[in-house]
Amino acid sequence: MLKKGFTLIELLIVIAVISILIGIALPRFKGMQDEGNRARAKGELRTLQTGVESFRIHSANSALPTALGNLTSATPNIIGNALPTDSFKQGTNYGYGTNGSYYAIWSAGIDGTAGVTGISNAGVITGTAGDDIYVTNGDVAAGG
Repeated sequence: MLKKGFTLIELLIVIAVISILIGIALPRFKGMQDEGNRARAKGELRTLQTGVESFRIHSANSALPTALGNLTSATPNIIGNALPTDSFKQGTNYGYGTNGSYYAIWSAGIDGTAGVTGISNAGVITGTAGDDIYVTNGDVAAGG
C-alpha cells in the first residue's frame, strides 16, 4: 500500500529551488525600482523646469524664482500646491540653485547623495554630477 504525499526531502528540495529563484529575481527588482525612480525624477524635473520657465515668463521683471517653493503660488500654477519630493531621497525636495540668470534643479540620484551644489555665474553646474539627475538652462555639456 502506497502513501500519498511528499517526503521531507522532496519538500526541502522544492523550498531550496524556490529560494534560489527568489535570490536571482530580487536584484532584478531593485534595478527595476531604480529605473522607475530615475524615470519619475526626470519627469518631475521637467515639470519643475517648466514651472521655473513659466514663472520667469509671467513675472513682471522676468526674474527666476529664488526658491522652488515660489512655484506653488505662481500664476499660472503648473506645480500645484505642493512640490514633488526627490524619488531617491524621500521626504526631501529636489535641489535648486540660481544666480539670477541661470538655474539648475537636481535629484540626488541612486546613491541618495546630491553631488550637484548649484550653478556658476557662467551657467555651469557646480559640484560633481556623478549619478545626479538635473535640468538647467545653463551649459548642459558640463554633465548630467
